[in-house]
Amino acid sequence: KEDMSFRKYLCRGTVNVLAESTMIAIAHNINKLHRKIQSGKIGQHLFELKTA
Repeated sequence: KEDMSFRKYLCRGTVNVLAESTMIAIAHNINKLHRKIQSGKIGQHLFELKTA
């Protein structure tokens, strides 16, 4: 959370805080995907798949 310079909520109320938390989570996932694409690790499995 603090790596993205997020320290406090800008809105008040349960619904607004939930919406802002959701936007932070989406931004975090987009950043993770971007890092994977840039490093060329997209479409690779963590472990080799076993064949039956």
